[in-house]
Amino acid sequence: MDTTLHRALGLTDEEADQIRTILGRPPNHLELAMYAVMWSEHCSYKSSRIHLRRLPAEGERVLVGPGENAGVIDVGDGIAAAIRIESHNHPSAIEPYQGAATGAGGILRDIFTMGARPIALMDALRVGPLDDDRSRWILEGVVSGISGYGNSVGVPTVGGEVVCDPTYTGNPLVNVACLGLLPVERLVLGRASGVGNLAVLLGSATGRDGIGGVSVLASAGFGGDDDGAKRPSVQVGDPFEEKRLIEACLALLDAGLVVGIQDLGGAGLTCATSETASRGGVGMDVDVSAVPLREAGMEPFEVLTSESQERMLAIVAPDDLEEVLALCGRWEVRASVIGRVTGEGGRLRILDGFEGPVLADVPAASLHEDAPRYDRPLAAPSAPAASPPAAPSIADPGAELLAMLADPSWVYRQYDSQLFLNTVEGPGGDAALLRLKHPTTGRDTGRGLALTTDGNHRWCAVEPRRGTAMVVAEAVLNLACVGAHPLALVDCLNFGNPEHPQVMWQLSECIDGMAEACRALGVPVVGGNVSLYNESQGTDIDPTPVVTVLGMVDRLVRRPPGVALEAGTTLVLLGPHSSDLGGARAAARATADGEAPGPLPTLDLALHAKVAALVRRLVADELLVGVHDIADGGLAVALGEVVARSGVGAEVPGVDDPGVLFSEAGSRVVAVVADHRVDNVLALADAADVPATAVGTAGGDRLVIGGLVDLDVTAVAAAWRDLLPAALGWR
Repeated sequence: MDTTLHRALGLTDEEADQIRTILGRPPNHLELAMYAVMWSEHCSYKSSRIHLRRLPAEGERVLVGPGENAGVIDVGDGIAAAIRIESHNHPSAIEPYQGAATGAGGILRDIFTMGARPIALMDALRVGPLDDDRSRWILEGVVSGISGYGNSVGVPTVGGEVVCDPTYTGNPLVNVACLGLLPVERLVLGRASGVGNLAVLLGSATGRDGIGGVSVLASAGFGGDDDGAKRPSVQVGDPFEEKRLIEACLALLDAGLVVGIQDLGGAGLTCATSETASRGGVGMDVDVSAVPLREAGMEPFEVLTSESQERMLAIVAPDDLEEVLALCGRWEVRASVIGRVTGEGGRLRILDGFEGPVLADVPAASLHEDAPRYDRPLAAPSAPAASPPAAPSIADPGAELLAMLADPSWVYRQYDSQLFLNTVEGPGGDAALLRLKHPTTGRDTGRGLALTTDGNHRWCAVEPRRGTAMVVAEAVLNLACVGAHPLALVDCLNFGNPEHPQVMWQLSECIDGMAEACRALGVPVVGGNVSLYNESQGTDIDPTPVVTVLGMVDRLVRRPPGVALEAGTTLVLLGPHSSDLGGARAAARATADGEAPGPLPTLDLALHAKVAALVRRLVADELLVGVHDIADGGLAVALGEVVARSGVGAEVPGVDDPGVLFSEAGSRVVAVVADHRVDNVLALADAADVPATAVGTAGGDRLVIGGLVDLDVTAVAAAWRDLLPAALGWR
């Protein structure tokens, strides 16, 4: 064996030795390529798995937790919801359109492989500052890729985030989440079973696009000059093929023709065959010559590691094959028998013809469950000073507020958010809200599903553990603002190089912060994704855990109040007062190095649960005209956004401390209350043991906050509306 080949494939010398021990002989080139893709960070989670097990994954509604293609939650009425989030960061840095498009395609397959029809997408996008040409190019390409794929497939994009910050220059983050619905009885897992059953490859032919993408792209940062060489590792998507594949797969499942099913994403056929066999405790013979190809002369290692899109692997009983082929034919979906389930000690064998020579022979579990697990060194940064640094001076709070307002609606206008006509609250609010209809009958249950995606790298750079807990808490409060209680969470953990001890410390701390918040708020973590080696020119990104939280509205009879303001109403602050600028965006902007000061504000999770419960009740009882959580940008940005969206002014007297304006302390919302209901709202808050203060009134044509801010409403609206489009040359 070439002693340098394993290094070129991303395997260490120790991993190569481990492979030789597993096989009892040196691996051949095909086997080595298979181990390389399956033991990559993307597929094996070898640097993070020992930490991820600390997350709470159980709950009374959880049907399927981590380890499958998607988490599945029982939402009542015989309906289950499948939810998943994935990253396509590195492909999107190389080819923004295709990287983002195939990220959307992959997450859709994760959902319908569980038997669920995808009903909503959300995206969390992070790029460098928009005065950087490449960052603008990446953002425009990514948005076009997500919209081009999602709109063509027919799945609405109902919300997300857009963050521009220097930490992502050269290494953007493209995290895409998907929600799907299924009747509980249609739930199917990605497991092979039944010796003699057939492995049927569905969908597109296999090409050379995306070969080894998980090892080439997901396990290395960006150095600049060599990035163009990685371009062939980016997959190319076809949303119309995906649409046919969705319908064919759901029809197969409805007809009971599939024993197990798995999508082909990272590591392609190697992943799909080894994981289905390993989970089922069986073996599999795969005929590489039976795989339909769209390029001539492909080598077996190319066929086995290609990540060509729009492909699924179905396990089918031989007696059902004819019906499977006929059904796929009706949807114009290619279906080819490429393998057979065996019981030979759980071995995955690659053959050239079922009766031909054996090209590879490895234990299936050794590619999947038995991949390496690393307990990498952790190192906290040097201890902070005994006393926190003085809060930075914010010279012109009004100008600072205008600079931080940004409406991402130009992004959302490129997404169809109303497909299926289920969207009650679309992009731009605190959370998206969808009518919950039965996925088979279409019957409206009278309830709603809410969805939010949140992250904050500044908080997590200052204090990873508390910062992540604050992110989870913010997501739960966002759901409360549309009247929803949380059901489950999926996470996308975006970090730098795991070979750097401080990065591993950040990851470990973030996981503990997420676990603490999820336990306190009753939110199980049912799945997720870890994206490592997010670095550019040797610099790691700030730790960026992103969470998508699914919630339920038990009685949906009308739209929630939303981010709204009406003249003659009272502004009520629900939650504690704070002037703490730890981790705040305004404070970071005021420092010479652009880094937010620490420590972070305290987070009382017991109080946070009370605030969320109170907000849910006020929304459900229709006691609010409008509601908006206070998070990024603090009270100032929350007020600026409600003023800009409504075109109505507001006055909040008695504020003379910029800390009060820009603190991002959690557990707080701005509630807009009709005057005749103020006493009722304050009484309910008192009964719930939640601080509540009437802080101002709505009306007029100016936003006035104490002696610090005095702005015309039209100026606020213009800053909010025009900042992002102007930076991209759209206005």
